[in-house]
Amino acid sequence: MGFWSVVWIVFASGTLATTLGAAPVLLLKSLNPRVANHFLAIAAGVMLAASVYGLLPAALDEAARNVSPGWATPLTLLALAIGAWTIAWTNRHVPHVHEFKGQDGGGSGRSMSVLLVTAIALHNLPEGLSVGVTIGAQDETLTPRIATAIAAQNIPEGLVVAMAMMASGVGRVRAFGLGVLTGLIETAGGLLGAAAVGAAAGLLPWALAFAAGAMLYVISEEVIPETHRHGMSGGATASLLTGFAAMVWFDSLMAF
Repeated sequence: MGFWSVVWIVFASGTLATTLGAAPVLLLKSLNPRVANHFLAIAAGVMLAASVYGLLPAALDEAARNVSPGWATPLTLLALAIGAWTIAWTNRHVPHVHEFKGQDGGGSGRSMSVLLVTAIALHNLPEGLSVGVTIGAQDETLTPRIATAIAAQNIPEGLVVAMAMMASGVGRVRAFGLGVLTGLIETAGGLLGAAAVGAAAGLLPWALAFAAGAMLYVISEEVIPETHRHGMSGGATASLLTGFAAMVWFDSLMAF
């Protein structure tokens, strides 16, 4: 896959999808929390399936080609754990704020918009990375599959983030601009992942597993808790399963 193809894929799944999601903030005055919750839960299911059926199997396959069979699975799982731990450590030590949960990571004195952008950046970077590192995979369908999953997550997230910023007192235009910024951060993560794998192809299986661990952490720690608040856990679970099933179906279509 050529360099500009890589740039386009990570840009489309990150910046373009987020911009598309944030655009209605320029017209809308409010967003129904229940509707937003269902969209985010569906996106969580899509991302979960992409991690389990896309990134992790690809990591195991690539590892089997690079190391002896007895070491392939343990090393892949170690890389997955390191990916999750890295995002967990960052999550604990970088101050940020969630729409419902409030502030995490210690610290104070920053504006709500800065803390919200930081929160999204903390989980957009690994999402972008998960697209970028697939570029060198043996399975040529892996990149569009993962990119589609990430884009599906970014569209509703872009809208929710922009609306949350407006609720914190940020103007519409600035809220839209900050929403776009979070997409650019994800694109940067994608290019970083692609560059790392391109520079050292041997990193591919561990980069895939690292990205899977990072994304699984984000789903469990960030997205699911956000969608289960305010008595909406039942609907959120149904929506997550819907998104999961949709991504599994999409994967089966890509296999032909």
